Amino acid sequence: MDALAELDRRIADCRACPRLVDWREEVARTKRAAFADWTYWGRPVPGFGAPDARLLIVGLAPAAHGGNRTGRMFTGDRSGDVLYRALYDVGLASQPTSVSAGDGLALHGVRVTSPVHCAPPANKPTPGERDTCRPWLVQELWLLRPTLRAVVVLGAFGWQAALPAFTEAGWSVPRPRPAFAHGKRVELGGLELFGCFHVSQRNTFTGRLTPEMLRDVLRTAATAAGLP
Repeated sequence: MDALAELDRRIADCRACPRLVDWREEVARTKRAAFADWTYWGRPVPGFGAPDARLLIVGLAPAAHGGNRTGRMFTGDRSGDVLYRALYDVGLASQPTSVSAGDGLALHGVRVTSPVHCAPPANKPTPGERDTCRPWLVQELWLLRPTLRAVVVLGAFGWQAALPAFTEAGWSVPRPRPAFAHGKRVELGGLELFGCFHVSQRNTFTGRLTPEMLRDVLRTAATAAGLP
């Protein structure tokens, strides 16, 4: 637990990608009118949740006015509204909303993270930024390895970014690497990997990802992880 907390502190101090540092700090200075009275986090956003998680959820990157504002993954934006509501519905979260880092939300046997920890312009990190950030995910996976039994990856970008990290953290990823698909399930040698469409507004507003589809993936992954 102490090692994971130390990793989170180190992530929050990272300044490795100049473009992302400039963007996240500019957003934190200029803000959005609706959040003019907020003091933005404006730093890399570490993972959030149980230090002994059996289930890990991997996204893409923090949102400029979501996690970059609140300091917590998937908090304060529409994507987080969908994700945490679904986690609550299947019994994996203590409350259905996540609005700030101090709102009392607790996850049950679950941790949430991403392969890129800084909010990127247009929600699109470069391949180089993704690769520069990967060691953080590898270290997080190593620390979670004793308890981790299942992972849900949201979206194709997260899937492509996470597979090399699983390999570096000691799991057996098939060759050729499995392609992303919603509902995809891959066994990595003691770890069950699940693909799920990302909880982006584009996917949820168009119905490509419905709340029931998301709940189904989370329930299946929770069962694979041995969570009640």
